Amino acid sequence: MAATAQLVKNTITLKGSTEIVTEFFGYSINSILYQRGIYPPDSFKSVQKYGLMMLVSTDEGLKKYLANVLSQLSEWLLQGQVQKLVVVIASAASGAALERWTFNIQTDKAITADGPGVEKSEKEIQLEIQAIIRQITASVTFLPLLDEPCTFDLLVYTDVNSEVPQAWEESDPKYISKSQEVSLRSFTTKVHKVDAMVAYKIDDDD
Repeated sequence: MAATAQLVKNTITLKGSTEIVTEFFGYSINSILYQRGIYPPDSFKSVQKYGLMMLVSTDEGLKKYLANVLSQLSEWLLQGQVQKLVVVIASAASGAALERWTFNIQTDKAITADGPGVEKSEKEIQLEIQAIIRQITASVTFLPLLDEPCTFDLLVYTDVNSEVPQAWEESDPKYISKSQEVSLRSFTTKVHKVDAMVAYKIDDDD
């Protein structure tokens, strides 16, 4: 019985992979917003996840917004239509983009909802995700200080034939005029692969 349970746990289906990736984005976005000071530190609470102490927002408005975005993201992931998710941090005063956290998503289109899954242990996936989260946490050591009030936007890049809900709107890519890029770790469920990187604005005299 134990061997059977272990076998199931190591088989990743399209639905299971979508849940893993969607959950990862939820925790990653919360971590970025906390580490970059977009919301007050006292509006976050500690929870255990991925073998780490994670911080998640208690702000009701933010929680509702993220839940709506992640729900739609999950639908697109199931359909294999997501290319990337970008967290843009911008100056509240000027609207200029200061940081772009990009998560590129590759989907194995051969894996279907009613087809067999792929073999990969959840522990291995957790360790890969843990490494990315640690890098996000350590980002304060190399990213410039955000010394002004900032806002954030979430951009989801989908295939051109994706059905977009009315509540969503087209957005410009909010590129940074002069930036430095740092590649972060990646993780894969063997159904979805997520590559992470962050670009940040550098001063003109740098």
